[in-house]
Amino acid sequence: MNTDDREQLIPRRRSTRTEGINDVDPVSYLKQNEGAVPIGSLNVLSSQFESLDYDICENKLLMNEAVVRGYAFVTHKSLARWLIFLMIGVCTAFVGIFINISIEQLSDIKYSTIKSFLDSCSAKECMYKPYFVWVGINAASVLVGSLLVTFCEPIALGSGIPQVKCYLNGIKMPRIVRIKTLFVKTIGVISTVVGGLCAGKEGPMIHSGAVVAAGISQGKSTTFSFLDLSILTYFREDHEKRDFVSGGAAAGVASAFGAPVGGVLFSLEEGASFWNQSLTWRIFFASIISTFTLNIVLSAYHGHPGDLTFAGLLNFGEFTKLSYEIFELPFFLMMGAFGGLTGALFNHINYKITVFRMRYIRPRWLKVMEALSVAALSATVALLMMFWISDCKSLGTDPTTTPVQLYCGDGEYNTIASLWLQVPEATVRSLFHDPNGAHNMSSLAYFAVVYYILSIWTYGLSVSGGLFIPCLVTGAAWGRLVGLSLETFFPDCSWCMDPGKYALVGAAAQLGGVVRMTISLTVIMIEATGNISFGLPLMITLIMAKWVGDYFNEGIYDIHIQLSGVPLLAWEPPPLNYQVQASAIMSHPPCVLRTVESVRHIVSVLQRDTFNGFPVIDPHSKSSNTMDGIRSSGRLRGLILRSQLIVLLQNKLFNIASSDWENGRISMKIFRKAYPRYGTIDEITLTEEELSYTLDLRPFMNPSPYTIPVTASLPRVFRLFRALGLRHLIVVNDFNEVVGMVTRKDLARYRVWRHFGRTGVEELKIS
Repeated sequence: MNTDDREQLIPRRRSTRTEGINDVDPVSYLKQNEGAVPIGSLNVLSSQFESLDYDICENKLLMNEAVVRGYAFVTHKSLARWLIFLMIGVCTAFVGIFINISIEQLSDIKYSTIKSFLDSCSAKECMYKPYFVWVGINAASVLVGSLLVTFCEPIALGSGIPQVKCYLNGIKMPRIVRIKTLFVKTIGVISTVVGGLCAGKEGPMIHSGAVVAAGISQGKSTTFSFLDLSILTYFREDHEKRDFVSGGAAAGVASAFGAPVGGVLFSLEEGASFWNQSLTWRIFFASIISTFTLNIVLSAYHGHPGDLTFAGLLNFGEFTKLSYEIFELPFFLMMGAFGGLTGALFNHINYKITVFRMRYIRPRWLKVMEALSVAALSATVALLMMFWISDCKSLGTDPTTTPVQLYCGDGEYNTIASLWLQVPEATVRSLFHDPNGAHNMSSLAYFAVVYYILSIWTYGLSVSGGLFIPCLVTGAAWGRLVGLSLETFFPDCSWCMDPGKYALVGAAAQLGGVVRMTISLTVIMIEATGNISFGLPLMITLIMAKWVGDYFNEGIYDIHIQLSGVPLLAWEPPPLNYQVQASAIMSHPPCVLRTVESVRHIVSVLQRDTFNGFPVIDPHSKSSNTMDGIRSSGRLRGLILRSQLIVLLQNKLFNIASSDWENGRISMKIFRKAYPRYGTIDEITLTEEELSYTLDLRPFMNPSPYTIPVTASLPRVFRLFRALGLRHLIVVNDFNEVVGMVTRKDLARYRVWRHFGRTGVEELKIS
């Protein structure tokens, strides 16, 4: 996006507080409304996204429940949390085990079949046989996953990391943590990797872990309603579910890379908007359990029971000698800068391709055809490289792969074939650990460029697959090329004799330049290699990659989040905006309800407005004028949510007496039973007599909601809203009278942009 586009701002509209109540696909919404907003724009927010209710509603029902249950229940609930995190770690590991073994078995069949056709083809004229076999296997495998993702569950597209990041930021992402999504994600990842696309299984493990955590912690499935075990009902709240999803995402990282500490830091750095010490312990516990479970099962599966040699799905292999000299640090910095440049170019080209997809590749069948085309192209390019590039080495030079002779002489094998005819994880290990002389410089250069281009095109296809492995493969290829180049320029050096060391640095630089993670990625790489002494080179490489990449554009996940119009809140408020007050960003006038309201009026409000929170005012207070002519709506008494009103109307709790909730006949169970799908007002049928009743909101409303003075600055409003994970922030005047409401979109529309070293704040459009 150029600077002129970023500076095209529009005035705020009252609709910024409107949050849709239906599950929608944001990309589809933008496409359907292309006349109102440009498809593929980065400065548009979709009004269809809801926020999650992370703020605990401390109403009279909740407080009465806490008093009745006492301290024994507090202990019981704490033990239940630890047990759930234990189950999250175990179940996430078994999902990874199933994916890993399935890919391994199917890939062995695939590549052994292709190799047999290649070995039996003694003349170049018969190359069409292995070619059609290769393309056919790729297309058949990708077809299965693409059909599932495109027609069954589009939210399972890609790695799922952007969606999990948005969920932990406080945004309700439709269908993100459903069992159906986990099923499609699992089968989709297997089909993608076996289908030869430039994608990996490690990134989707984060999404899979989040789904596992959400399902276990709730004790039921909304996809399959019969799977309601009627247990753990006290965890059926957004803020409790958020903590478990954080643990599930961390367990997914731990099982993918064998990095429990890296998993905790990933959840902290990339996702969670809320954190405390007790949550850190529980998430680390789940990560440890996930790593241990996967390790012990896969080690036994591979014939090494008790050795625990398979800590994660991605096994970097053992680096027997991984040391560096102080004068190598400038080379690592330059590699980090190059990784930042190539990462920024990766993100820019992928952004253009994604916009093209949003505008022109709309029909579902066309999305499937694109995925099949890329699968066929991947096989075509691989076979052409094997056919045209003559890079033959003596047998025994490359011990990590099954050799393919192809057109090499007796006692030789084709090195290009060894890179393509294996799963991407094995290619990474080959580039890390192949001995010196196993690859020619020209072969590595061609392979790096081709894999780089295919990775850009693959990310965003209607398939399930991660970005970590393609970046690691590309970076390892050009990193090993750097090591060989240094050896050529400094033939007598002892420190440049290990090209695998530079392959590792290049892999980190490429991945960091694309995703822009620093702390968690450094720890993940350290844990995956098992060498903490190499932490400094990895850290400075990743920092340099991030700095250089941020100079040009955002990280790949942030770009895709912005393209979807998701109102993601940054960690810090927009700078230099202290002159902007709450009165300038709030939505006004607010829609309010009285403490005792008629059922007819409540139904009318719910049918007319799509707001999810309503300030409750004193019915006897009178509105008065405030500064700048803003009229108040009455003295604040509390806040009632739309979901609460829906449940009250569904259960027809009209004209209730105080004894009904004081003696427990009405409790929080009615709200937890309906969570998370509360229904809509159109699904409720009331008689004329019932509409004439009244509804006392005082036992159910939050009597102490968070408020902000009308004169508060934008940074202060932002910090309060972001740190507490709020959905609604009521703006009051000096007399505690309601004058407005601040929601996520009122704050998210102020976005900080950085482009070619310049920084500014843009006001986004609301679709």
